[in-house]
Amino acid sequence: MPRTFTILLTLMLSLLPLTLRAADITTETLFTKKDRDIERQLKTMSLPDKIGQMIIAHFPAEFKGPEDKAYLKLSALVSSGKTGGIMFLKGNVSDAAFLANRFQLLAPYPLLISADMEKGLAMRIEGATEFAPSMALSATSDPSLVYRMAKVIAEEARALGIVHSYGPSTDLNINPDNPIINTRSYGDRVEQAVTMATAFIDGLQDNRVIATVKHFPGHGDVTVDSHLALPVLEADRKRLEELELKPFQAAIDHGVLSVMIGHLAVPEITGSRVPATLSWGIVTGLLRKKMGFDGLVVTDALNMKALYEDYTLEEISVLAVEAGNDLLLFSPDPELTHKTVLDAVRSGRIPLQRIDDAVRRILLAKKWLGLDRQRIVNLDNIPHKIGISAHQDLARTITERSLTVVRDTGPNLPLRTDKSGNVIHIILEDKKHSLSGEEFEMNMKTAYQASTIRITPRSKEKDYRNALEKARLASAVVISSYVEVLTGSKALALNEMQESFVRTLSSVLPPSTPLIMISFGTPYLVRHFPDIPTYLCTYTSSPLSGEAVIKALEGKITPEGRLPVTLSASNE
Repeated sequence: MPRTFTILLTLMLSLLPLTLRAADITTETLFTKKDRDIERQLKTMSLPDKIGQMIIAHFPAEFKGPEDKAYLKLSALVSSGKTGGIMFLKGNVSDAAFLANRFQLLAPYPLLISADMEKGLAMRIEGATEFAPSMALSATSDPSLVYRMAKVIAEEARALGIVHSYGPSTDLNINPDNPIINTRSYGDRVEQAVTMATAFIDGLQDNRVIATVKHFPGHGDVTVDSHLALPVLEADRKRLEELELKPFQAAIDHGVLSVMIGHLAVPEITGSRVPATLSWGIVTGLLRKKMGFDGLVVTDALNMKALYEDYTLEEISVLAVEAGNDLLLFSPDPELTHKTVLDAVRSGRIPLQRIDDAVRRILLAKKWLGLDRQRIVNLDNIPHKIGISAHQDLARTITERSLTVVRDTGPNLPLRTDKSGNVIHIILEDKKHSLSGEEFEMNMKTAYQASTIRITPRSKEKDYRNALEKARLASAVVISSYVEVLTGSKALALNEMQESFVRTLSSVLPPSTPLIMISFGTPYLVRHFPDIPTYLCTYTSSPLSGEAVIKALEGKITPEGRLPVTLSASNE
């Protein structure tokens, strides 16, 4: 860290309050109550500055040096007031805090610094606490765990200057083949999703981090990843009101501060394939007017391919503002977005009132966060806030409580076999170039002296034959599958050869040989394997999930998780 910056930072910290003094106001009245200071500030701001408040730039939480081109480019954007916030991408704890402070010092107005934190700050920041995904949380049936998890996320985020969370996801995962929501959802049941989502919202907002429900009006019943193409939600209005919209309405009524609009078409509402992000009928007509949401509306990332099938960035930028979005997230060219919106206001296409309404909400949110009083974080607090043992213990508890026995007709749990016997562990993964399950492989070797065979999309017929031959002679066979939500995935499934292999394996093993399959990811794989006698789901491939499975196999814990989704065999 440059010495001059360290001195300046220390000086500023000495002049600021040691504790956060948030505005004395409730979330329910935050955006509807007039604030004299905010109104005065609005009157003094230039039009370019106002538009800058609406743009959320993106940056990896990594500091590559003061001469790094990307760093210099964003620094110029921030200091000129052309961005009102930054979304952090992948990085590390120390650099995230340093960059947050550095950019806050450069900004003429406090920045709204944000990140995706559905599974904890570790989704973006190495060294933070990693939690299980939302579907695992629902499997615990314990909203108090969700609240405690969100509280930890808020504490770790604020320690680094991050104050806006793009989560929780209130999408109902109605479609088992959904490639991008899936385990990010609390499940397919309205009541459970509402209970868990509101607990998450409270855990964040009670600790002064803005929660964001997404992806409005509901991304759970599609089969296309909006990072790749435009999904279409084919549901009539009655179905939307009975399912997709209910968790969002409950979150709004509960006091959530922010809603993210998804990049998906909803023809029942718009009469066309216009993305929801760019639709006045969805953002203003439905969300604002009909559902009564007064808070911040943020677009999903504007770099996603779903938007570019029919629109340019310039068109997207203007249409998103016209639709009623307050925050334009992750434009691939923030400067161009700023210029385009500025020109649209000056030409009269976008009314100044639309800009003022958005900026008023943004400034009110920043005041609620206390950024008007203190925007710099104390770097000395980080070791006492991030990834500490108490946080790791909570993550472990959630992981163990969520472990779900979908089926155990053997029964094969706990796994009773001679630990010096011939236990075969077969890894199935859906990605060609990865090494999923390495830690669980070591766990199995330690616990059962197991030999591991890896089957990937690159495996040949001889690899399958070899695996079958070894499995026939085994004292027990444990299959671990790694099919998880990943941006850019076209499907969440094993390939045909892998599925055929599992079916063949279950038919040729002697009845006395325990056969256990574990899904370290989506629970829906079980639909394809009705003959597997014992099937567990962890919903995630985190190291903690592997440890929990070993404990269950050894009988040290009894899995208590309950499936939060409806499953049926694929051939039914």
